[in-house]
Amino acid sequence: MVRPFAFAHAPRLEIKKPDRYETPKKERPMQKHKSRLVMIAACLAIFSFAGCARQSQQDGTSAEINCMARAMYFESNRSSRDGMIAVGSVVMNRVESDAFPDDVCAVVGQPNQFAPGVMSKSMRGQARTLALSLAASVLSGERHPDIGVAKYFHAAWYEANYNNMHYVLTAGGNAFYERRRPEDVTAPSPLPQTNGVTG
Repeated sequence: MVRPFAFAHAPRLEIKKPDRYETPKKERPMQKHKSRLVMIAACLAIFSFAGCARQSQQDGTSAEINCMARAMYFESNRSSRDGMIAVGSVVMNRVESDAFPDDVCAVVGQPNQFAPGVMSKSMRGQARTLALSLAASVLSGERHPDIGVAKYFHAAWYEANYNNMHYVLTAGGNAFYERRRPEDVTAPSPLPQTNGVTG
């Protein structure tokens, strides 16, 4: 009997039957569960990224406190609350000014603006504890009432020879001043040292 289609002359394919005693190849766990592993890896990546973002937000506050404390610790007489609060007030005035960076660490870390090593030297002892506490207070809104809008200071012993420096306060070993047009300067010399204004 002739088959009606062209299959009649096609070679027969042999189908190999598995040997009963042959052990089947084991699937590799990675291949078997590949999609599951990819999904787990993706979830872990998402959660760790979210965790990193959350951690950096939390660290932002502690980083700001640390940077502020460093400025206060290295720039002021370490036993003067008024001096430390005044330095912190200047840092915040700079943060709020368009002429300076808009974050505390960037302001404190600007080259040639604060004491050498302000961002790298270690702080120690009770002065460190005081600086950290007062930094948190300044970041929560406390300001030295006599600083006003002043954004600058220098060591109280230093005699600056500029006609645009209007002094507003001397505290913690520093003389704080605003830059004004010469005709608007009414306090051209550092003021007497004050203490106890901020508590």
